[in-house]
Amino acid sequence: MFNTFHRKQDFRHLHWKICVIRTYKLFLYSSGWKQSYSSLFVFDDAENLKAKVKQLAEALQQAKHVVIYTGAGISTAASIPDYRGPNGVWTQLQKGRSVSASDLSRAEPTLTHMCIWMLHKVKMVQHVVSQNCDGLHLRSGLPRHALSELHGNMFIEVCDSCCPAREFIRLFDVTERTALHRHGTGRLCPQCRAQLRDTIVHFSERGTLEQPLNWKGAAEAAQQADLILCLGSSLKVLKKYSCLWCMNRPANKRPKLYIVNLQWTPKDNLATLKIHGKCDAVMGLLMEELGLGVPLYNRSQDPIFSLAKPLSPQEQKSHTREEITPPSDLEDASRDTQAQGEATAVQGGWFGRGYSKARRKKKT
Repeated sequence: MFNTFHRKQDFRHLHWKICVIRTYKLFLYSSGWKQSYSSLFVFDDAENLKAKVKQLAEALQQAKHVVIYTGAGISTAASIPDYRGPNGVWTQLQKGRSVSASDLSRAEPTLTHMCIWMLHKVKMVQHVVSQNCDGLHLRSGLPRHALSELHGNMFIEVCDSCCPAREFIRLFDVTERTALHRHGTGRLCPQCRAQLRDTIVHFSERGTLEQPLNWKGAAEAAQQADLILCLGSSLKVLKKYSCLWCMNRPANKRPKLYIVNLQWTPKDNLATLKIHGKCDAVMGLLMEELGLGVPLYNRSQDPIFSLAKPLSPQEQKSHTREEITPPSDLEDASRDTQAQGEATAVQGGWFGRGYSKARRKKKT
């Protein structure tokens, strides 16, 4: 009788709690406050940030196999907007603000990209798994075997009719004519004359290309990892890739997880340490703690110029995208840019089409 009474009391208390939470949510929504906790931005103060970075540095020095997962947040310093950050595409659209698109081929590797390159060079990082399509890891000098670009690379088109698939790296964004479930770039394979396709994996698509996605390398790296560092990612997409998280192991056998992001992520509760800071600021402090210099991006050493395959004379007019210019051509290119004035917004391609789709959703 006594136990039954207490069970009823517990049930009523739980029901009351649920009602309070629901009422509070309804109040927030009706009062115009539509941002969820996951969209709030948190910054560690300078002293706390430095202490956390010191912990991260010590963990990296002790680790034997480190894998870095990167998201759009590491490219914002290159003027490439992320999606959910303070100035992200989705954030601005939710506030009813317009977002201008630009030619992403003008971007250059950021301080974070170059720090990652250096950490790999000194063998402190073994593999990088990126969600970004901007090609900046490749352009930083990171070796192909140490990189998995899970969602593709805007500078790479492939012929999947050839066996093995034939890859063509270009000096321009190859996705001008492509979109969800439509990947043909309009150019032909010089070997078999089949249509070339981009490598971008859009939302709801499943990536099957061996390169540049390199899923095999990503999965193998995750299995060997004893430390995973996540930089600038909300992890809302990456969390779905079970092979990256070793969740089939007991908790004490999984890699230690360190997250650098300004917002909540669905992996925060599993993290050994969460650092709330901008990626460039955190990586700059990290390199200082490790006693490593921060390398600067040097366009004359950008590997894309040696990797790129030139278009045939017949294909010269197959795109309207701006090409990345080698250092010797920079002066002439800057004159041309000034003469043309303000660049027009890019509407096609993997970024432009995604942005346009978001705008249509916002209007409806």
